Amino acid sequence: MIRRNLVGAAIVAAALALAGCNPKPDQTTSGGTPNELTFSILSAENQASMAPLWQPLLDDMSQQVGIKVKPFFATNYTSLVEAMRFKQVQIGWFSAEPALQAVNRADGQVLGRVVDAGGDATYKSVIIVKKGSGITLDKLLKCDRTLNFGLGDTQSTSGTLAPKAYLFTPKGIDPSTCFKTVKSASHQANVFSVANGVLDAATNNTVGLLFAARENPDIAQKIEVIWTSPPLPESSIVVRKDLDPALKEKIRQFFLTYGTGSDAKADQQREVLKKLAYGGFKPADDTYLNPIREMQAAEDLAAARRSKDAAKIAAAQAAYDKIRAASAQARAVDPSAQ
Repeated sequence: MIRRNLVGAAIVAAALALAGCNPKPDQTTSGGTPNELTFSILSAENQASMAPLWQPLLDDMSQQVGIKVKPFFATNYTSLVEAMRFKQVQIGWFSAEPALQAVNRADGQVLGRVVDAGGDATYKSVIIVKKGSGITLDKLLKCDRTLNFGLGDTQSTSGTLAPKAYLFTPKGIDPSTCFKTVKSASHQANVFSVANGVLDAATNNTVGLLFAARENPDIAQKIEVIWTSPPLPESSIVVRKDLDPALKEKIRQFFLTYGTGSDAKADQQREVLKKLAYGGFKPADDTYLNPIREMQAAEDLAAARRSKDAAKIAAAQAAYDKIRAASAQARAVDPSAQ
């Protein structure tokens, strides 16, 4: 299991200052509603490219909910979770694993889920290599410590958890002992590193490759995919539970109706979504994250089995069986649930 060592509040405060965003969480109106909302966004590519994509949506949200919404960009998932935990942000766009961290550690709740342009609420993890390198999946899994490999952020669903849970762990492979070097970086950095021969292979995801093809087509043409994961839950919109219920409902309605109309305004909203590579948003709650809980439980069980400790194995097996049962029950209620 990937263990997450979250940084302290001081580091988060420094990150906020560096981002030019230092919200004061206790700024509220007399009715308890905040004067402004801070929306956290992972700069998976870079802030300069992400800010213009998100700002129109945040402007539309400000207008609809009647409260100014400003962004907080961070370059890693830990900062996003900690910022919500310490009430520096009230709402954010989270990929699946950090969304679960926000639910577990930062008093967050899932308000909705992203769907792509085709209406699919999933995406996939991939492993990329330089085109023409001759590196195949079989060669990658030889584990002869000759290749330099890149993972994503330690809390990245597609960059770290999924490749471990679906590829390496089932084969009894520990990346740290399989490759010559293992580095963690953003999806964008991994694309550039593989294309330029700095890394022999690296993780990424199908959405990241879409952005790469659009923003850096010359670089994107230099890579190819050698492994693709099963479907993963798409990103979620997460809010703090203690946000005013009426305001949470306004925010929920904003996302669920965004780009769904038939007038000129809706056309403009769909253009905003298109640039984000999204088709819109659908209802979701915390059960939407059950596939992540299953992967984490499977990793825990694998670690327990490696320890050969009977008590640890029994506890991990019970936890795994429990989340599997919960997932099955959720799918019985909603067959579209992953």
